[in-house]
Amino acid sequence: MGDCAERARGAGRPQLVSISVAVESLDPLAVLESIFEEHEPHFYIERPSSGFAVAGAEAVLSFEVHGPSRFAAAKEFVAQTLAQTIAVGPLDETFAGPHFFVAAGFADEAAPDAAFPALRVFVPRWQVSRRGDGSVAVANLVVTPELPLDLVTAKVAKAHAKFRSFDYSSARNRERPSAPKRIEEIGGAGAYQRAVAAGLAGIARGDYQKIVLARAQRLTTAEPFHPLGVLNHLRQRYPGCYAFSVANGRGQSFIGASPERLVRVAEGRMHTEALAGSAPRGKSASEDAALARALAQDDKELREHRFVIAAIGRRLADLGIQLEHAATPRLLGLANVQHLHTPISATLPAGVHILDLVARLHPTPAVGGTPRERAVPAIAQLEPFARGLYAGTSGWVDHRGGGEFFVGLRSALVDGCTATAYAGAGIVAGSDPEKEFAETELKFKALIEALTDA
Repeated sequence: MGDCAERARGAGRPQLVSISVAVESLDPLAVLESIFEEHEPHFYIERPSSGFAVAGAEAVLSFEVHGPSRFAAAKEFVAQTLAQTIAVGPLDETFAGPHFFVAAGFADEAAPDAAFPALRVFVPRWQVSRRGDGSVAVANLVVTPELPLDLVTAKVAKAHAKFRSFDYSSARNRERPSAPKRIEEIGGAGAYQRAVAAGLAGIARGDYQKIVLARAQRLTTAEPFHPLGVLNHLRQRYPGCYAFSVANGRGQSFIGASPERLVRVAEGRMHTEALAGSAPRGKSASEDAALARALAQDDKELREHRFVIAAIGRRLADLGIQLEHAATPRLLGLANVQHLHTPISATLPAGVHILDLVARLHPTPAVGGTPRERAVPAIAQLEPFARGLYAGTSGWVDHRGGGEFFVGLRSALVDGCTATAYAGAGIVAGSDPEKEFAETELKFKALIEALTDA
């Protein structure tokens, strides 16, 4: 630690010190429950089927930005911070070293009363992760030339002693509230069908080929929502999804279980996917198989899926990336819905950063439309609410330039005794307003059941 302080004095500016240690297997969500503070930011993401979970809380460094260059600005913030970082510990371990947690809204600009800015990136004071049977705890702090060395050393020693033998007894029970007392459709009855009809008119005029339109419902309950109680239910019910909670430190949290990865980068390879085209699950194996076959042969759904793959290729073409994927989509079955799904991968050219990919891929055709330049501006005119983090992208960047981002779907913004839930559907030629409404109803039903003990 003395070397860290000396380096800070020599540089004449603060240094981020990141100290990692391998610990006994921990449940990051249980850790977060034990130290949860409503007025501290946190970031949690878990994908049980992939065997990882990571939690970070309290910000030692943060950066907020808006505008069309927000991802480029975030990339520069990450680079500048890493240039003034001292990282020690088993840095080859997964999730070791400093991580930058990013939450970006659907739009480049946030509404004036938004719970979250257009983009926020922060380095947590502490981070706990699990990958397989191993866990890593990370303590981050900023060392200035004036900071007393003995105080810094004591803080680090205390943090790592805590995580080497964590006591969960301080955690309080985290229950979901009972069934909603009231459910309010934002925009009023019939608003969604009218928006879909207007979207179809835009398609007929040639304004765009596809547009994704969403609904929002405000739920009111007798007891307040606790994001971690909801999160625990989501991770158990949807093991193939990204269960997540992003808290702003002002009592509001964006939570959900998203089926869609935006992009992952590891060992020089990028991994993304096309997820578009939906059908319900059947009540029996034979009904489920019949619905799956119909989805795989549905021209409208296949056309929507091809739009997504083609758009990904166009958006990454200027980086010299050659996509690798199967010729036909597979089926991704979730608890209440099934999708057409095509995994896509590629080798990354030298110098391409994960945030370069995020900037080009967000928003995907699965949440915006095609062509993006004309479909996305129309969404703001047709939807009676600001999306915020819904259909935005969140994830992390590590100190090696890797990371993973998901799309904020199957989600809700919780705030005390209210939750604003979101659900959408892709509109293409041949879409029917009532059928699209029914698809969103199916998605809302699953989300409301996850949010409450209904």
